[in-house]
Amino acid sequence: MLQQPNYQTTRSTEILAGISSFLATSYIIVVNPAILSQTGMPFSGVLTATILVSFFSTLMMGLYARNPVLVAPGMGLNAFFTFTAVIALKIHWEQALGAVFWSGIFFLLLTLLNVRVLILRAIPRPLRYAIAGGIGLFISLIGLINAGFIVHRPATLIGIGPLSPAVLTFLAGLFFTALLLARRVKGAILYGIVFTTLLAWPLGRWWGVEHWSLSPVNPAGAVAPLATAAPLVKVSGWWSPPDFSLLFRLDLVHSLRWSAFPVIFAFIFTDLFDSLSTLVGLAEAAQLLDENSEPRNVRRALFTDAVATTIAGLLGSSPGTAYIESAVGIEAGGRRGLTAVTAAFLFLPFLFLSPLLSAIPAIATAPALVLVGSFMLRPLSRIQWQQTDEAIPAFLALVLIPFTYSITQGIIWGFLSWTLIKAGTGKYKEITSPLLVIDALALLSLSLLIE
Repeated sequence: MLQQPNYQTTRSTEILAGISSFLATSYIIVVNPAILSQTGMPFSGVLTATILVSFFSTLMMGLYARNPVLVAPGMGLNAFFTFTAVIALKIHWEQALGAVFWSGIFFLLLTLLNVRVLILRAIPRPLRYAIAGGIGLFISLIGLINAGFIVHRPATLIGIGPLSPAVLTFLAGLFFTALLLARRVKGAILYGIVFTTLLAWPLGRWWGVEHWSLSPVNPAGAVAPLATAAPLVKVSGWWSPPDFSLLFRLDLVHSLRWSAFPVIFAFIFTDLFDSLSTLVGLAEAAQLLDENSEPRNVRRALFTDAVATTIAGLLGSSPGTAYIESAVGIEAGGRRGLTAVTAAFLFLPFLFLSPLLSAIPAIATAPALVLVGSFMLRPLSRIQWQQTDEAIPAFLALVLIPFTYSITQGIIWGFLSWTLIKAGTGKYKEITSPLLVIDALALLSLSLLIE
């Protein structure tokens, strides 16, 4: 029986935190099927699978691992599933689902053999702090992009967007939420999401507002409004029946063919380090650590993550993984499993009520993501920045996570640079055997990117 430490929180705080995390993560219910349906899989079937994976995995994280972390089909992994595995490599989606399942089985074996914990312990402490900060910057970048505050520019790659009504609404929600947080109001993040949602409703509904695109339409890089006014909040009904057509549609036999091995490996490597680094980052930022300064109940959390990937293949979705948006609920005060349990049960009604999610626009959760990202920078103060052989790998991990839009790439280059610099300075004792194994896997992963 796990002993639950006292984290100075209350049941009402945990429930509010669970609601906050769910609202920050709920976009995956619609976005995941929007991506995977491009493989030919039915949108409604993927939506049902997404909700089921999120519900069971998050519930297990709360009840079994006792952590306030949400688990759902991962962004990036769904893009790899669609655009690389199915479209580029011509693997049928049933075989791709089989690859997801087998990667989950491999994860389970690694977890049962304690290999994933050994890999976790091989991550140097400065890199752990940098990963936490990098994830914070990543979360903030996602929030700023979702709000349209940062947009694509051909000349500078990114730049500030126009101060459209949507962006002004985001800024109002940002400063309102920041004020509540500064005044230490309980439930500040949830109140901020509700406040920004209410502000967003009039956009294009009560008075005409043109919806601003995030892509430049002329060489000068100006962002112009679309020709017709479009509401930011579009509610297209309230009820939709679940579709269980994708359950057990995976191809377990043909997914073990040699041509599918690169796909299985990519799922294994990406999901392995996404989940590990997310758990490390959240634990370091919120001090959810055990007596050995490891993420709390780490073996059970990693086992839950492995189960999430396995059942994703069975139910009809891309791999499940721990979600960085869980930081929203953690910052709202969530410290125990009740946060995850609350969020899990909030997924379930959307088997029938998925159209209602359109009532919460991306700009409503964007302020929470931006502000939570700032809080996750706290561990950076523990890095010895004057010690160059540790500062440079930490810096690379910190900046490459948001700059490459990939947690995995940040941790890969953090590991490789740590090993090279420590070897070059003669500090061989700080290069452990598990770290060398990770480096080898990282190089193998990078070789798949060579054109």
